[in-house]
Amino acid sequence: MIKCIASDMDGTLLNSKQEVTEENREAIKKALSLGVEVVIATGRSYEEAISVLHKADLHLPLICVNGAEIRTKEGEIIKAHPLDHSIAKKAADLLDSTGVYYEIYTSEGTYTTDYDKGVEVIIDIFTTANPELKREDVELEAKHRYEKGMLHIVDSYESILNGEKTIYKLLVFHLDHQYLDAVEEKLKQIDHLEVTSSAFGNLELLNTEAQKGIALAEFVQEKGIDLADTMAVGDNYNDLSMFRVAGRSVAMGNANEDIKEQCSHVTLRNDESGVGAAILQALNE
Repeated sequence: MIKCIASDMDGTLLNSKQEVTEENREAIKKALSLGVEVVIATGRSYEEAISVLHKADLHLPLICVNGAEIRTKEGEIIKAHPLDHSIAKKAADLLDSTGVYYEIYTSEGTYTTDYDKGVEVIIDIFTTANPELKREDVELEAKHRYEKGMLHIVDSYESILNGEKTIYKLLVFHLDHQYLDAVEEKLKQIDHLEVTSSAFGNLELLNTEAQKGIALAEFVQEKGIDLADTMAVGDNYNDLSMFRVAGRSVAMGNANEDIKEQCSHVTLRNDESGVGAAILQALNE
């Protein structure tokens, strides 16, 4: 009997329009009505995650920033795994030397030093991953990140890196895969830095304890639930730590083959309400 369901957001719970489908919403509501815990496990910041969930009338606990934060459905932080400032500074210095664009996720929001680059990167990544989307629609959504206060502009990251704010993650973007792979290899040489990916053209740099699998284990332990009775659904490499600890691991139909091979089940694509299908299948077994 599944007692807890953990779902990724982008490429998983959300379709290519960045929305929760009615099928996914109803399946989650059904699970909740049966007493099943449902937690969202995302690389997004809390602010970026709840804006989409609340639009779908979903009020759920969250594992945010890949496990750097665990929050109640009311938004209270109950666990945090920040990135040491000295380690963040080493990573930032390396990224600056390569000219790769990155943003810094903190306890007080997400920061960028380049508005135009931030918008352009989001447009390129979303239109490349979802070619059916209109560029103007994606550009509008990218600009909303600023207008909604989800992304703040600063002249320099210096004060943040020197300890002004609690750092959770550095989010790196580059569309040249070979170049990004070379940067990734250098980043992996930094001790106590977790390097993963959540989407096309990005890297996520975190505390080694800030992983979805670790956070999920902490979440279910607090709820008195065994990991064997937990289901995790996702589509990318930052979901692997969840798949390794959950009793039932479900890859999205749109996930890469190597992700699917590491899961016990495969569901439909995100544009086919794969999360809802996976939940109903688990509940009916």
